Amino acid sequence: MNDADLLAALRRQALLEGDFVLRSGRRSRWYLDKYRFETRPEVLRPLGERLAAAVREHEPDATLLAAPELGAVVLAAAASLASGLPFVIVRREAKAYGTAKRIEGAFERGERACLIEDIVTSGGAALAAVEALREAELECRTAICVVDREEGGVDQLARHAVRLWPLYRASQLLEEAKTAANPRG
Repeated sequence: MNDADLLAALRRQALLEGDFVLRSGRRSRWYLDKYRFETRPEVLRPLGERLAAAVREHEPDATLLAAPELGAVVLAAAASLASGLPFVIVRREAKAYGTAKRIEGAFERGERACLIEDIVTSGGAALAAVEALREAELECRTAICVVDREEGGVDQLARHAVRLWPLYRASQLLEEAKTAANPRG
């Protein structure tokens, strides 16, 4: 599946129009339902391949991938299979039972992790995951997401020395939606 076809598939599978409240608390007329594309093998497989390629390009020294729970975990698993890199899961908070860990999976202090995200709006969830990785003495300076909503996430992460590399931007997704609705332009 080429980039244009994958973008069209994301739009077809997951772009919803209406009145939505985002995780950031902002309201939006559109919403990209990650579970509607992450649960489709015909979309997940090429996303995993593109995420793995982006890690090789933008963070070639990464020794592992990291994903905030819950939405990005399946993406990190797909990218892990495509790249051969192991991944860790970053919990929102340490669990209160068992090992009481916030970072799940095997890693060594000092390793370089590349954060995998689904959709970035203001960057708050990605930044929280980066901070948890750094508290666990992992290095994290790169994040790769499927879609950047272009609402401040790039700048927010940059203020904390993290470079965000999106596979797609909201403007591309919305332009694709407009073109599909009006094929004559």
